[in-house]
Amino acid sequence: MFGAVGLYAGELFFALIDDDVLYLKVDDQTRPEFEARGLKAFQPFGEGTASMNYREAPEDALEDPESLRPWAERALDVARRAKTKPKAKKPKAKKPKAKAKPRAKATAKTTAKTKEKGKSKPKGRAGGGAKRRRG
Repeated sequence: MFGAVGLYAGELFFALIDDDVLYLKVDDQTRPEFEARGLKAFQPFGEGTASMNYREAPEDALEDPESLRPWAERALDVARRAKTKPKAKKPKAKKPKAKAKPRAKATAKTTAKTKEKGKSKPKGRAGGGAKRRRG
């Protein structure tokens, strides 16, 4: 994984800190505002690699808690939406069905032979011997 520190509000993961940079959670609704300000995406594996849904917090907002509050609240809203949004289920791979072994059809001849023999093979131990008693 990566070595960032996650920030939670209850069960909501809304921000992270990596290399002394605060990143806030974004989605399609909030991302354009971050992009318009030129705030970089969090890329845990370096420049040019896949990014996550986190963007740098504005530097000017870091100096003043009151100006940081709306940014943090929007990130919390994103985390709430993500938590309530149903995750897309991956389709299960279909297992090939095992073919049933063909069963022998009972015919009049085989039924008659079975009746002539009378008893079927005795059930129990292999070899048909009686149980031994230990004593």
